[in-house]
Amino acid sequence: MKFPSIVLLAVALGLAGCSMRKAEYQRTAATTNSQPVVADNEVKELTKHSLDQTEKAVSIQAALDRKIIRDAKLTIEVASTTEAQQRVTSIAETLGGFVVTSEAKQRQDVEPARRTLDIKLVIRVPSAQFNSALEQIEKLASNLPERNVTGQDVTEEFIDLEARIKTQRALELQFLDIMKQANKVEDALEVQRQIADVRTEIEKLEGRRRFLESKSTLSTITVNIQTPTPIVVSASGFGHTVREALSDSIDLATGIVLFFIRFAIVVTPVLVMVILPASLVALYFKRRAKRIRLARALAANPISD
Repeated sequence: MKFPSIVLLAVALGLAGCSMRKAEYQRTAATTNSQPVVADNEVKELTKHSLDQTEKAVSIQAALDRKIIRDAKLTIEVASTTEAQQRVTSIAETLGGFVVTSEAKQRQDVEPARRTLDIKLVIRVPSAQFNSALEQIEKLASNLPERNVTGQDVTEEFIDLEARIKTQRALELQFLDIMKQANKVEDALEVQRQIADVRTEIEKLEGRRRFLESKSTLSTITVNIQTPTPIVVSASGFGHTVREALSDSIDLATGIVLFFIRFAIVVTPVLVMVILPASLVALYFKRRAKRIRLARALAANPISD
């Protein structure tokens, strides 16, 4: 009786082990089959992220490589123009720039107290610091009558210049090779002339490229510094108008009197030195001519006793 029981127990354990192994195999297979799907999704996400980062980096680099000429013209009103001049100079030097020109002109006014200096500064700062420089300069102003900012994209012209320079250099190398193979003096002179023309063109193109490089690397800011223009408030009223009319009439009368005084002072020497002697001379010759005519008349008609 024991033997059949042991056999049945062994068979039951065997079947249970097979079932466990089957279930484990199924889980393993399911895990194995699902892993490639997850991996594929992750690869796609990573690839998309990498492409986005690459495109962003390329766009940023393209924006940085663009050649843009930035210029600005500001007119600021401040309490002290000389102090503002020092501050603007300090801002330019702190940002890695410099002052190109500095001009000062005194503002004309009847009252000496209102004769202030108007200062014009032209500074150049790195293009990356252009906006920062504008903000700092504008903070110095109590009033900003004028603000003009311009930008010019010269990237295409810059690329075209580089391509033309490469073409001209390649042409120069070709002419140099031809120069080595020239057997006649006339041919050598002609090739040398062509080389000189090519080098002149290269120098002109390189000069233009250096100009664009300089203008796009360093931005120009023109700052007109001036004090606020005083606002004159005119008083109104009948009494004020009458006083102004009296003042104007007195000024007119004074002007007329001064005119006649100046006229008399100027004309008196002319009368004494020129007109009076000329009148005396004319009177003398007139009387002499009269005596001569009288003498001739007497001679023609003598008086008989």
